[in-house]
Amino acid sequence: MALTILILRLAVCILASPVFLLDFLGLWNWICKKWFPYFMRSFTVTYNEQMASKKRELFSNLQEFAGPSGKLSLLELGCGTGANFKFYPPGCRVTCIDPNPNFEKFLINSVAENRHLQFERFVVAAGENMHQVADGSMDVAVCTLVLCSVENPEQILREVCRVLRPGGAFYFMEHVAAEPSTWTSFWQQVLDPVWFLVFDGCNLTRESWKTLERAGFSKLKLQHIQAPLSLELVRPHICGYAVK
Repeated sequence: MALTILILRLAVCILASPVFLLDFLGLWNWICKKWFPYFMRSFTVTYNEQMASKKRELFSNLQEFAGPSGKLSLLELGCGTGANFKFYPPGCRVTCIDPNPNFEKFLINSVAENRHLQFERFVVAAGENMHQVADGSMDVAVCTLVLCSVENPEQILREVCRVLRPGGAFYFMEHVAAEPSTWTSFWQQVLDPVWFLVFDGCNLTRESWKTLERAGFSKLKLQHIQAPLSLELVRPHICGYAVK
């Protein structure tokens, strides 16, 4: 099985050789950063349609973590186009972080469409270093389809714990590696190198639940689900929340 995966992976990489050449020449990252927000704008519409009930369920108790004022301060990591905005409670104060500045114009459009929120600011930064956000200043942090593509998920979660107030919560919804010895796992392993390059650092085989279990939260509510998505490769998901 391992040899078959290796042979097929090599064949796929050969077919994708023009992309690897652009990456070798240092051009692909620039192209990807420009192209990816447009792809995500279309993708998140479809994803939200198929995952709407799961997102509503996930975010149904967000307001329980609001501070004494009753206002919920929320930080979204890897905010992208603002696909989660419509699921947040009215009056929520939202700060967004993303390392790609090209998302900002799409984010502004989402803010205009979601007047029930109080938008604070957009910070261009990687989640591994959110020094612009003060210690203990957030009630909730959120990331969806982000842990699959960050360079250092352990450092991301350390930063999340830093910016959350005591008793604050981290919400997540992520596609993850499929169960071993399944066809989904087989094709995830075959396609992972090309997928990683084409989709801006996204890993098909990342076991993000293990990182969350080691992060030291006082409470972790995590479930594995098969997401109702058209693409089999990304159906294995985890979702839930963790309390600092």
